[in-house]
Amino acid sequence: MKIIAHQIGNKINGNGVKLSQEELHTDETMQELLQQYFLGSFKSEETYQFYSDSYLANNFVYFVVSQLFENKSQFINASKDLGRLLYDAAENPRIQGGELFIVYFPAENENDVDKIGIFKTERKESFLKLFSQPDTFDIEKDQGISLAKIDKAALIFNKDKDTGYVLQVVDNNKNGDMYYWFEDFLKVKQRTDDYFHTQESLMLYKDFIKKQLPQEFEVTKTDQADFLNKSIKFFNEKEEFKLDEFTNEVLGDEKVIESFVNFKTDYEQDMQINVAEEFPINSSAVKKSQKHFKSIIKLDKNFHIYIHGDKSKIQEGQDEKGLFYKLYYEKQV
Repeated sequence: MKIIAHQIGNKINGNGVKLSQEELHTDETMQELLQQYFLGSFKSEETYQFYSDSYLANNFVYFVVSQLFENKSQFINASKDLGRLLYDAAENPRIQGGELFIVYFPAENENDVDKIGIFKTERKESFLKLFSQPDTFDIEKDQGISLAKIDKAALIFNKDKDTGYVLQVVDNNKNGDMYYWFEDFLKVKQRTDDYFHTQESLMLYKDFIKKQLPQEFEVTKTDQADFLNKSIKFFNEKEEFKLDEFTNEVLGDEKVIESFVNFKTDYEQDMQINVAEEFPINSSAVKKSQKHFKSIIKLDKNFHIYIHGDKSKIQEGQDEKGLFYKLYYEKQV
């Protein structure tokens, strides 16, 4: 593993840069600690790829990374190029300066590929240091990099070069600028893989149930909750998504299905994406999206009803006291 560190300030604020001339010299213990720190940043299976508004080679990070994969002897010079580019990308005075680490991870086995990591630390944490004296201790306050969570990270896998490589990207400290890391520096977009199609299909369906369905059909909040629950059940139980199977099992009604298909077409045009009609379901994407599918009926400021299934056990009505919901259950837990 090759590691080099640079100091990157904020260009707008005139902080400047300090570029190293040599790689970091680390022992085996420190290498293991740093590898765990860097690679532990990536929790999601969501992947990205480099892109350009013209030719892919005009994406400068892609260009530098491609040269580095072909010739590791250019590691130091390539890392400096990335440092300068990151410095130039800081066009917002709120962007924090910090340490930039460029890391080359060689393939660990024949099934693995080489990887290049780009990591930036920004936030500093306070800590205390104790110094032993003959009869007591001295204590000092200092600041340093926390090993709990890195601020910005990108891991580029040496595969699918022609389509912009495969990346994992993290930004845990946007600090008022949503585009600095993803757009201004890396210039990446999400790959249209199984994770993407699973995630987008669920979001598309949720938008249809929440926004479009009530405009075209007489549906209650209970009906909407039931549709959302059935969709999550479908994605959790199936290994593969097929649009016809999904609409027949979850939506059922022909007019509702037709409305959904039309909504899907408009959604794809508006978002400029294509959501596949058949794909393997990615369980990680389902798990991440599931938190947006909470079926909650909010009643004034007094009550919230969480519906997890079987809408037949809930009835809606009105009497002299006002609107009400009647709930049936077998036991209290």
